[in-house]
Amino acid sequence: MRKYFFLLLWAGIAACTVPSKTNEFIRVQGMDLVLPSGEIFFIRGTNLGHWLNPEGYLFLIRNTNSAYRLNQAFCEMVGPDFVREFWRQFKDNYITRDDIEYLASTGINTIRLPFHYKLFTDEDYLGLSSRQDGFARIDDVVNWCREFGLYLILDMHDAPSGQTGDNIDDSYGYPWLFESEAAQQLFIDIWIRIAAHYANEPVILGYDLMNEPIAHYFDNKAILNTALEPLFKRTVAAIREKDKNHIMLLAGAQWNGTFEGIFTDWSYDNNLMFTCHRYGNPPVADGIRDLINFRDKTGLPMYMGEIGENSDEWVASMRKTLEENNIGWTFWPYKKLGNSRSFVQVPVPENWDIVAEFANHPRDNYQTIREIRPDMNTTRKALNDYLENCKFKNCIINQGYVDALTN
Repeated sequence: MRKYFFLLLWAGIAACTVPSKTNEFIRVQGMDLVLPSGEIFFIRGTNLGHWLNPEGYLFLIRNTNSAYRLNQAFCEMVGPDFVREFWRQFKDNYITRDDIEYLASTGINTIRLPFHYKLFTDEDYLGLSSRQDGFARIDDVVNWCREFGLYLILDMHDAPSGQTGDNIDDSYGYPWLFESEAAQQLFIDIWIRIAAHYANEPVILGYDLMNEPIAHYFDNKAILNTALEPLFKRTVAAIREKDKNHIMLLAGAQWNGTFEGIFTDWSYDNNLMFTCHRYGNPPVADGIRDLINFRDKTGLPMYMGEIGENSDEWVASMRKTLEENNIGWTFWPYKKLGNSRSFVQVPVPENWDIVAEFANHPRDNYQTIREIRPDMNTTRKALNDYLENCKFKNCIINQGYVDALTN
């Protein structure tokens, strides 16, 4: 009871720090972020991964591991009409006001919201092929964050033509963004629209322009890397035509991990910070020494946008290491299916194994699809059960994980 009282008290204090009726914003000041009051603000939070950019492994599916591949597998199992409705309810149920209220009660202060660029186009995505609902979905989170005293970082997790070249960006296996002027212009245009919509919204801390650009697999990654900073500069300049207020977050190449030699100029805007990701490293400062050194060289903040998916002990130790080195954090992810390495876990529905088995099986011809397709009624029930299980009221709180991040 005593712990719960202090968590509620902390959340109430946090709510008071979020400006709701003024045009005052968190800003970069040296290697820190500062509130409108001038107080230092340290990011502590989580990622709403999977909601607006589904990933196979968060469905316990390995091989069919990106949004468009998942959509295809589900359609092959139960038909496109059912799948369109599935995605609509998935978006309605997976993240709701209840989730944000709970997160605020734990004592965190920031949410990173990954989204797919297609949510701002008329491309086919998550059950819609026109009038996509990106602004409506994000507006909901903005309103809930305002209500419960949290800040929000918007993260374009999937950029036009793909910025990573893996399932992470729902692409075609190569970072075609950096070889397509049309895709780059669409990337910029979407950020212009987002900036125009949220320019005067102080609940939003900043724009994480591009998640995990340029995976390490490619022999020409050194050449691809040289395209990153110029694209960031063009994008920041375009956003500033609409939005003078928000922080611009710049990601390193090779999974948000490489900064030296890629970024040579950080003087073109007075409200920049860098965002890194790091998985699997020992939870000690030596494991992030390169990030600390680059942060110190630039004199700008470094923020760990993703980290985690490890034991509670590792999470607690890494959180302490980040805080000791003035690196704010949003651990990944908030929810997982049948897994305790997250704030909450979704119970695995009955017969979910047959969904995963079909999606994981090679399906390179129509005969195979017909031969291995499971019973449609059983599969539809499993998918509907998932939609019910993923609601916050039916999730299981992983208290050890929560304590590792909030104690």
